[in-house]
Amino acid sequence: MQDIIYLLVQHYPEFLHGTWITINVSIVGLALGMLMGLPLAIMRIYGGKRLNKIAELYIGFFRGTPLLVQLFLIYYGLPEIGLTFNQMTAAYIAMGLNSAAYQAEYFRGAIVSIRHSQMMAARAIGMNKFKAILFIILPQAFRLVIPSWANEAIGMIRASSVLFLIALPDVMGVGKILSARYFTPLAAYTDVALIYIVIIFFLGFLFNKLEKRLRIPGLDVELK
Repeated sequence: MQDIIYLLVQHYPEFLHGTWITINVSIVGLALGMLMGLPLAIMRIYGGKRLNKIAELYIGFFRGTPLLVQLFLIYYGLPEIGLTFNQMTAAYIAMGLNSAAYQAEYFRGAIVSIRHSQMMAARAIGMNKFKAILFIILPQAFRLVIPSWANEAIGMIRASSVLFLIALPDVMGVGKILSARYFTPLAAYTDVALIYIVIIFFLGFLFNKLEKRLRIPGLDVELK
């Protein structure tokens, strides 16, 4: 117990820096995942056979292979064809590409849960398909997807623990360094675990508040 407190107190600047890197990479990865995942979801639902197949192949690849393999392909593999990234950039890309595949399915589930009659009503009053999706379907889908999106954010924090394998000094990387320096793996990794728990608890609290604030009575998942 003393070792756990000692490491946390004596090396809090390193832990804070590592925590910031973990949160930063997770936020950027989540944002990139949303920017790519939403179009992928729309391609799967409204894109026709060809676009649907492209989106399906993308999702299948990134959900079917481990994040660690994707990270190594980007950081160690792409330099062989002339594309070299530093640790942070490689982490952003890997986390974003991976998250996009999962978020695409979350958004797809939220969109298809909205009654088709709403699309028909929007078209009936003169909206084209694009405007109906943008102004009628997506605002409802964003509210419905919040619980799944919260799980993805928490999953991103946990998944970021592999980033130390490309020498990124995230919170896991700091724990590994201190464990090797003081030969106290139990204390070092317990501190790391506690930091992850605090981050995830705080994220859960924020998303719970957000879900309650944006919830519209009667707007729940509806069956067609």
